[in-house]
Amino acid sequence: MSKKSTLEASNWLSTLPFSAINYVLFLIGLFVIALGYILMGTGSLNSTQSLSVSPIVLLIGYLVIIPVAIMYRSKD
Repeated sequence: MSKKSTLEASNWLSTLPFSAINYVLFLIGLFVIALGYILMGTGSLNSTQSLSVSPIVLLIGYLVIIPVAIMYRSKD
C-alpha cells in the first residue's frame, strides 16, 4: 500500500498544470498590481498619476497579465 501511495504522489507531482513560465508571469502580474497600488497611494488626491495612470496599470495587471499567466500553455 505504501508503494502505491508514493507512486500516486509522484504521479500527481509530475502532472502539475502550470510550468515555470506560468509562475514567472504570475509574479510579474503581482508586481504590476503592487506597482499600481503604490502609484495610486503616492500621488496627490486629484493628480493624473492617481486618477489615470494607476488604474490603467491595475487593469493591465488584473485583466491581461494574470489571465495570460493562467492560460499560457507551451506548444510542446
